[in-house]
This record gives sequence, C-alpha cells and structure tokens, in this order.
Amino acid sequence: MVTSASGPRGRDRPSGVRAAWHRRSLAAQFVITGSVVLLVGMAIMGFWVTQRIEDDVVRNTAASTALYMESFVAPLVQELARSDRVGPEIQGQLDRVIQSDVLGRRIVSFKIWQPGGYIAYSSRPEIIGKSFPTTDNLRRAWQGEVTAEFDTLADEEDALERAQGLPLLEMYSPIREQHTGKIIAVAEFYETAEALRSNLFAANLQTWAVVATVTLSMLGALFGIVYRGSKTIDRQRASLERRVAELVRLLAQNEELRGRLQNASRRTTEINESYLRRISADLHDGPAQLLSLALLRIDALKPLLPEVTDDGGSRSDMEIVRSSLGDAIAEIRQICNGLALPELDRLTLAEMLGNVISSHERRTATAVELEVGSTPDRLTRAIKICVYRFVQEALSNAFRHAGGVGQKVVCHYADKVLEVEVRDAGPGIESVATDSASGLGLPGLRDRIESIGGELQIHSNAGQGTRLIMRCIIDGDGKRTDQ
Repeated sequence: MVTSASGPRGRDRPSGVRAAWHRRSLAAQFVITGSVVLLVGMAIMGFWVTQRIEDDVVRNTAASTALYMESFVAPLVQELARSDRVGPEIQGQLDRVIQSDVLGRRIVSFKIWQPGGYIAYSSRPEIIGKSFPTTDNLRRAWQGEVTAEFDTLADEEDALERAQGLPLLEMYSPIREQHTGKIIAVAEFYETAEALRSNLFAANLQTWAVVATVTLSMLGALFGIVYRGSKTIDRQRASLERRVAELVRLLAQNEELRGRLQNASRRTTEINESYLRRISADLHDGPAQLLSLALLRIDALKPLLPEVTDDGGSRSDMEIVRSSLGDAIAEIRQICNGLALPELDRLTLAEMLGNVISSHERRTATAVELEVGSTPDRLTRAIKICVYRFVQEALSNAFRHAGGVGQKVVCHYADKVLEVEVRDAGPGIESVATDSASGLGLPGLRDRIESIGGELQIHSNAGQGTRLIMRCIIDGDGKRTDQ
C-alpha cells in the first residue's frame, strides 16, 4: 500500500525533525543557523563586491582605451558628419592606425557604426556596409555613454570575434564632431583582455578570501560566546532536571505515604467501630443483663418488705434502689445504642441518613428535616462510617447547643464530590463550646473527615445558626437520586 506524503507518516516527519532539532544544544543550533545565514550573506556580499570590482575595472579600462582611441580615430572620420561612408583614403589611414605597434598588440577588431546599425568601417572588410540589430550597448553609446562588456560576445555582429576563442573587452565609444560636439558615429573596438582576466581573478580571489576570513572570524567569535552560554544553560538545565526528578520522587513518596496514612486511618476507624460495637454488646449482654436481673429480684422481694413509713422505711429505700437500677439500665442501653452502628453495608446513603436521623429524633424528641439529592452508587465502609458519625455528632451538637431548633440535613453529590451539611437555627457557635464531653467534638470530627481525604467547614455567626459541611471526593462516576 502506498502512503501519500499528506498521510500520517508525512505528518510525523516534521515533528521528528523538530524533535531532533530541539535535542541539539544551543551551540549546535547556533552553528547550523549561523553558518547558513552567514554563508548566504557571505555569498551575496562576495558576488556583489566582485561584480562591482569587475564593473569598475572594465569601465575604467574602457574609458582610458576609448580616450586613447578617440585621439587617433576621431580626427580621421570627421567626414561622417556629412556622409555615411568612409572614403578609401580614410580607410587606409584607419588601417595603418589599427595595425600600428602601439594598438596592434591590443586591438583585435575595430568597427565604426552609423545610425541604424550600419557599419561604415571595420578592420574586417567583409562586414563593411552591412547592418546588424542595434544592441543595448550601441544604443547607450549613441546617447553619449562609453560602455563595455567583458568576455561576453553574445551579439550577432560578434561572430567573427567570438570564433577566436580569446577573452576580449568589447567597448563602445561615441565619436563627436569637433566643432559642434554632435555624435556622428560610434567606434567599437575589441581589446585582448588576458591580463584583465588575470587581474580580475586575483582581485576576486582576494575579495573572497577577505569575506571568508571576516565571516569565519565573526562566526567563531559568536560561537565562542554562545558556546559558553550554552554550556552554562546545559549545566543549569541538568541541575534543574535533577532537582525536578528529586522533587517528583519526593512527591511520589509523599503521595504514597499520604495514601498509606489514609488507609491506616480508614482501618483505624473500622477497628474503632468494631471495638465500640463490641463494647456496646458487652455492656448490653453484661452489666445491663445483670442490672435487669437485680431489678427482677427486687420486684420479687418487694412483697416481703413492710409498708412504707412516714420516716422513710425499708419499702421506700427499696423503691429508690429499684428506680436507680431502672435509670442505670436505660443509660446503659442508650450508651449501647450510641456506640453500636447499624449494619451499614446493606444501606444506601439515603437509608443510612434516615437511620441516624430517626435514632436522633427518638432519643431527643426533636424533628430533623432531610433533603437528599444525587448520591454516588458506591461508598466504601470507611466513608459511610465517617458520614454516619459526622451527622450523629453534628445533630447531637445541634440539640445540645441549639435546643434542636431548625435541624436539617442536606446531602448532594456532583462532579465526584459528596457534600453533607447539618444546619440548625440556634444561637451560633461563638456562644457555645466547640467540643463536648460525651461526643467526638469538632476537632475529632475534623480529624475523622480528613483521614478519608475530605474537609470540614464550619459557618456560624452569633444569632444566625450553625452550618457544618463535610466534603470528600468519591471515586467512580455513577450517580443515582434517592427520593
């Protein structure tokens, strides 16, 4: 199967290149980027400088040669101001000038142009009288500018010169009428340029050497600075990575210890509840039964005692003992009911809240309003015990310190957070003690809730009642609504 470049593999390649790029040190990134930028800049600057040197050398050489030629040629062709032909006598004089020892060694070919690309004279007689397309250099020469091209020879009229295979400097120089300064012709001559080519090569070589030296020096100096900075950053990054790794390890250990502590707290809570259940059973089956038996025996002995006398006889003492035993049995049974929890595993959260509220209402003869919204599907036994004890203790405090006025329990579950609130309409927590002698007290409640990873919030103002709010995170996403 063929995978297109736009497919997954095509998309992965840039990310791999970026990842490989970011894995390199800053010094390596700088060397690559700086080298590319400086090399491109060096090439652009080198070509520009060498081209300027070549243009200036060619222009200066052409100007000097044109001035030299004009001093010999211009006086001989003044008749072109009145005619478009060069007479045989003038042609002979021009031939002798071109073939002289001074110019013969330098000038390879010579032409005199008339308007329209017409050749009025040439050192090559076979092209005299012919016309050629007007080139840009020729057009500029008719405008009074001395122009030159080095080793180009690309025009149609350069065919004979091009065939020689020599480096030539092609120059165009305007010829002016001596009295008026009007351009009457254009002289084109080809000068051998082997020395010029050698000089240009040497100048270009020197230019490139200077540019390369400066560029490499700049790159080396900048690399030294970046390299030191990169090494410093690498050391700091390595140190930071070691510290982060150590911090991650410590955080993992701390999280593990926190989990172990919470598990230990949950187990301790369950063990304490089992222990309280056993104490409750022992009190119910032991002292409570013995006291009940003693009460029965007293009832059996009651007919054998004399009647109650005005001065407090034995029958009166017996009634006191009987009443005390009954009160003791009631107290023990009430303690047993407070210590022992119902079987929580089979109860839903709403049923469990109803259970603890019913027990509180029977014990205190007060009314408690219950409002249950969404609840989690599953709760661990530790959380159920914590919720049960929280509501039990909070309602006990509400009865003890607020007289049971405005008691209400609200339960809600959303976004994995279980919130249980117990409120009253009493005088507020500022006017009462924050702990109780017979209950767990608020510090105990806070410790119990925090042991399962939850939190306890207390909102209370004088004369505005009290709100105790328990929040804890529940694992699992399932929810149900208990009516």
